[in-house]
Amino acid sequence: MMRTRPLKVALLGCGVVGSEVARIMTTTADDLAARIGAPVELAGIAVRRAGRVRPGVPEHLLTTDAGALVNRGDIDVVVEVVGGIEPSKSLLLSAFQQGASVVSANKALLAKDGTELHAAAAEAGVDLYYEAAVAGAIPLLRPLRESLAGDKVNRVLGIVNGTTNFILDKMDTTGAGYSEALEEATALGYAEADPTADVEGFDAAAKAAILAGIAFHTKVTAADVYREGITEVSAADIASAKAMGCVVKLLAICERAADGESVTARVHPAMIPLSHPLASVREAYNAVFVEAEAAGRLMFYGPGAGGSPTASAVLGDLVAVCRNKLAGATGPGDSVYTRLPAKPMDEVVTRYHVSLDVDDRAGVLAQVASVFAEHGVSIDTVRQQGRDGDASLVVVTHRATDAALSATVDKLRALDSVRDVASIMRVEGE
Repeated sequence: MMRTRPLKVALLGCGVVGSEVARIMTTTADDLAARIGAPVELAGIAVRRAGRVRPGVPEHLLTTDAGALVNRGDIDVVVEVVGGIEPSKSLLLSAFQQGASVVSANKALLAKDGTELHAAAAEAGVDLYYEAAVAGAIPLLRPLRESLAGDKVNRVLGIVNGTTNFILDKMDTTGAGYSEALEEATALGYAEADPTADVEGFDAAAKAAILAGIAFHTKVTAADVYREGITEVSAADIASAKAMGCVVKLLAICERAADGESVTARVHPAMIPLSHPLASVREAYNAVFVEAEAAGRLMFYGPGAGGSPTASAVLGDLVAVCRNKLAGATGPGDSVYTRLPAKPMDEVVTRYHVSLDVDDRAGVLAQVASVFAEHGVSIDTVRQQGRDGDASLVVVTHRATDAALSATVDKLRALDSVRDVASIMRVEGE
């Protein structure tokens, strides 16, 4: 039997995602009520600026006083799609104190202060859900937290930023340089006017922290994630990848150490073989590859951003927390019982693609090889091309630590025969 008194929802933010959440809540109100078991009423929408035209959004619900909306006393669920750390954090803590559950898409806040927010929600006896914070519409966090709760996840490898995937895909398929590809991404609305969060890897690093924390049941913050962006990826890097039968992707990689005593979380460009499932992820799509002991390899794929896809994830969480409200229960909270430390990047073991500009003369290859051997970095393949006294030397290593590779590169730069270390890129997905 359906409850007649509605559950009241406060929406914080009415941009691309927020306006779509409001539209879906309004146009599918009957379906949502049937799925939840009670009507859901949009009680207010907090915005930064009043007076702006928002098609399809009820104007009488708009307010610039987010604090008053959250604290009015009759709100059952707060949906936060504002982003940033403050005032979002203070508003969510206030929501918990008022007994409201929270649905958030705020990856930066969750990656920084997720443990504190989970603790506040648990103390208040309410929910904190955030499926929309990672990979847009792709159901990912709930499968990791719930479907794989009885399994042991060892690795999460994925493309979690659509803007950078679009740029790298265009560089690969059209031969465009980084600047040209970024310009196209901006024109199509995939890149923000200031693309720093995307192209420098901050967005993906926040998502990696959330993924690692859930997958390995430990506290991981954005500060624990090693980060490199794509701004230094060149057309030559893309061509080198092609020559190896690879493609370049910005990857978020979260791993449990073989001894089970630590975890790593990192974001950086990497070459992956064309045979790997992630290699075929095109344009602005996201995909995440999960490796678990019992389940084996699982892949989650779909649109990772945009108003409608992200709103879909928000509404899925809204239905879940509303059902919990009616049942007088809460869903799974924070699980950090393993307390595994994050291993520094210097100790991470991976393969490397190193491109060198060298003198085209006898003995150079032997010199270079001896430097790799001196630092315990084993060489897998070498490719050399030379003309008119100059040469390029491409070395692909076996697995080595980041520290060993860094020491090798420092020594290579000191050689008279090495004109430049043109590029260094990791190789993943073997």
